[in-house]
Amino acid sequence: MKSWMKWAIAALVVVLLATSVWRALSQRKTQQEAVATLAVQRTQTVVELGSADLVPVKRLELAQGLAISGALKAVNSALVKARVPGELQGLTVREGERVKAGQIIARIDASEYQARVQQAQQQAQAAKAQIDIARRNFDNNRSLVEQGFISKTALDTSAASLAAAEATFRAAQAGTEVATKSLEDTVLRAPISGLISQRLAQPGERVAVEARIVEIVDLDRLELEASLSASESLDVRIGQSAVLQIEGSAKPVMARVVRINPSAVAGSRAVLVYLAVESTPGLRQGLFAQGTLGTGQLQTLALPLSTVRTDKPQPYVQLVNNKQVLHQTVEMGARGEVDGQTMVAIKGLSEGANVIIGSIGTLREGSAIKIIQAGK
Repeated sequence: MKSWMKWAIAALVVVLLATSVWRALSQRKTQQEAVATLAVQRTQTVVELGSADLVPVKRLELAQGLAISGALKAVNSALVKARVPGELQGLTVREGERVKAGQIIARIDASEYQARVQQAQQQAQAAKAQIDIARRNFDNNRSLVEQGFISKTALDTSAASLAAAEATFRAAQAGTEVATKSLEDTVLRAPISGLISQRLAQPGERVAVEARIVEIVDLDRLELEASLSASESLDVRIGQSAVLQIEGSAKPVMARVVRINPSAVAGSRAVLVYLAVESTPGLRQGLFAQGTLGTGQLQTLALPLSTVRTDKPQPYVQLVNNKQVLHQTVEMGARGEVDGQTMVAIKGLSEGANVIIGSIGTLREGSAIKIIQAGK
């Protein structure tokens, strides 16, 4: 091969390599320009927010509280039970009817008990007659002993007979009182005033001793029995107030701590706290209630709980700083209610800092912010 051909081929290869390098550099420059243009476009994107979309960090007084729940119970309730066995008669009250303390609810068939009273009374009369006989005999023997006609042993015997007759009479009197008490127990009366909540027997039914007849509840005084852990119970005091939401009621109800059980429940170690519920029409025993028991006040920097975001490993807020969005990590503390809104104590922000509300979506950190005043 001639030398000039070798040089020609070498020159062609060099030209091809140079062309490839130039094309690669051109493509890289084009990509860099595109990335720079996109970055400029992103930087120039401005997010418009209204003043209502920002919440300032404020120093507030948060009401600290404990979550409580449970069923409403009547402070005064009673079960009317049969005190003697027999056939139930005269039970006419039904669920929802009001009764007064001392009102006759029902009766137990008293025929047998009346007969027992008569029997006991006649036994007492017979025992009294025996006393009269024994006393006359004792008086006669005492006169005969004084006159020396009989020995003192006969007088002692008559005295013992008199004492035995008197004891028999006293036993008969006690039996009469027992029979009379049983007769009185055939009449069933309401021990408290209130409403019939359950009717547990029917007229004509033969009931045993301690058989439940009706249940009476007094709705004038209701309370909530709340179960708290041992650590939570340490902050509870008599007189603390709570706001309750009653099942089926849209209006909150106030309650107040009136008693704290001095003993923990065996096994769970829970402590029972009793709250007197404010008298409100329509409340019933057994309705479920839940709410917050206020245990104290705390002065702290706070924000609405909805402004704190948790889509990162640590909670943060979207802070507006120098007209840009800044994702600021925060530490949450105690929570409380302020004007019906749940607030949370915040660490990591300064007072007066503007935070984007929770209803605004997540914004890219560094995005420009423009605040639009209302009416403009």
